Amino acid sequence: MGGGTGLSVMLRGLKEKPLDITAIVTVADDGGSSGILRNELQMPPPGDIRNVVTALADVEPLLSDILKYRFSTGSGLAGHSLGNLILAAMTDIHGDFVTAVKEMSRVFVVRGQVLPASGEAVILNAEMEDGTIVSGESKIPESGRRIKRVFLEPEDVEALPEALEAIQQADAILIGPGSLYTSILPNLLVPKLAEAIVASDAIKIFVCNVMTQPGETDNYKVSDHLQAIYDHIGLHLFDYVIVNDGEIPPQVQQKYAEKGAKPVQLDRDEVMSRGYKLIADKLVLFRTYLRHDAHKLSNHIFQLVQDWMLRKR
Repeated sequence: MGGGTGLSVMLRGLKEKPLDITAIVTVADDGGSSGILRNELQMPPPGDIRNVVTALADVEPLLSDILKYRFSTGSGLAGHSLGNLILAAMTDIHGDFVTAVKEMSRVFVVRGQVLPASGEAVILNAEMEDGTIVSGESKIPESGRRIKRVFLEPEDVEALPEALEAIQQADAILIGPGSLYTSILPNLLVPKLAEAIVASDAIKIFVCNVMTQPGETDNYKVSDHLQAIYDHIGLHLFDYVIVNDGEIPPQVQQKYAEKGAKPVQLDRDEVMSRGYKLIADKLVLFRTYLRHDAHKLSNHIFQLVQDWMLRKR
């Protein structure tokens, strides 16, 4: 459950395991191509869904590249990804975004299923610590203020029934990695989704981000991420927390520091004192950007799930 790049990276590793995967994806995005299509076609934003479909697709690399292709020129086309436009077209054909996602998943031979958290788009708002309200997922990190809380509009948005059913049937529930306030919490704030997670007897795992996110989690430690979720939900959600404790090369840290990001500090004792079990390992790869090592991360997750299932028997 989540959104953004982090969820897609993790899913690329998990799809190679003998697991039945359901990805529940946020519908709060309002920036870029997704925001334009959302506003002009009155549909949920397709971008995060498209990323997850691409990650779970079992097709030739060329087809995945087609989904990710983004037009750089053309009146009305510049900035749009082809995958977003395909989802918009399917929504128009079927008259329903959820059906469009299912059909796109079928066409691109997705391993598992991809579901929006809700069948309707929501507006993400943030109350900042100085009392001001910032409206719009893309505007929140740009406000230059520290976030106190985020909330959805409308607050009574309906959870997708298939998403609730997937949570109820799950053996394992994974949340993250992803932007804490703009990708993870928008899912958990959909009424009934967090309650369904709490009621589930599945193993519940939080995968923490490797780096802080400017405008969202500046100077956050691992425990700060967990505290923010607790403050919003009022419930203890997770059994395990998976974090990176591998060293990030100084030159990479410098590159991120120029944008205001730094490694999320692991305050091990504080996390464990709150009752969370901790899995810490070197879980990062650096190419153009820092990303989770999908292979190592999926190995840890798969082992946790296997051990949990054996204990339940």
